[in-house]
Amino acid sequence: MKINPKTHDSLFKWLITSFTEEFFLHYFPNIRIGAYTFIDKEFISKYQDLKESLRGDLFLLMEAEIDGELREIVIQIEHMSKREDISERVFEYACHAWLLRRIPVWSMVIYTDKAVWRKPMRDSFWYAFDSRRGKQVLHFDVIKVKAEKSGDLIKKHSLLCKLLALKANDRGTDPELLIHEIYKAAAQMKDQLTDEQMLLIGQWVRAYKKVSDQVLDRVRKEAEMDVIETTITEHIYNQGKIEGEVRGEVRGEVRGEVRLLKELYAQGLLTKEQFEKMLSPLRQKLDKLLPK
Repeated sequence: MKINPKTHDSLFKWLITSFTEEFFLHYFPNIRIGAYTFIDKEFISKYQDLKESLRGDLFLLMEAEIDGELREIVIQIEHMSKREDISERVFEYACHAWLLRRIPVWSMVIYTDKAVWRKPMRDSFWYAFDSRRGKQVLHFDVIKVKAEKSGDLIKKHSLLCKLLALKANDRGTDPELLIHEIYKAAAQMKDQLTDEQMLLIGQWVRAYKKVSDQVLDRVRKEAEMDVIETTITEHIYNQGKIEGEVRGEVRGEVRGEVRLLKELYAQGLLTKEQFEKMLSPLRQKLDKLLPK
């Protein structure tokens, strides 16, 4: 199944926002992080000319241990689904990020392409020069998801790692078994997961499953995920709360569950097509609850 690049970007952005602490623990275990918040909306609203090109980027305001103490920095994360040198763009956006908050910027690029790299991707950009120090260079982190093995990732306790197993080097692994392990872990952690995380798990597995829909349905039943989440939209519906009394015609918008979908759509984590598809059955269910 081919994934629309925008959907692909949204899924990885969604993955990091849903499992932020697990993401930094996995890729940067030696760096202690503290409180964090997402600043995407603020960033995009300030730089309207870059609005569309920034959709695939993720910006966080985070405390990270630097020189032995927690300091506030801006985290700039860019996802790439194909091998391409974007060092100049990383520098440009890093400059905008610095102008937004005027604090240090930590830039990183995540590559999820399928190619086996014979040479490493560029991780720096020469932006200045002076006669005494020569070149001044911006360095940034490069993450290659395919560089890790699915068999290793699926064994980790981290749910983020288990999901990444579907995009890592899966040579020698059974795709059906990978999905079974993901659903099994999600079922065991159901009381600890948020609605957004449950929604992500379903969307992620469907996008990168490498098995037929029939096999996927069977695995869901075997892992008892069908009991927890008959469908993604039903899960959101059952978890949502319809507040207040509804009389006459529908007043306002659908409460809890629709609010969640709208927030995800506004953040660029759902495409318009995904949003409308998930919203429709929720509205139909709410209609059945309205007095005739």
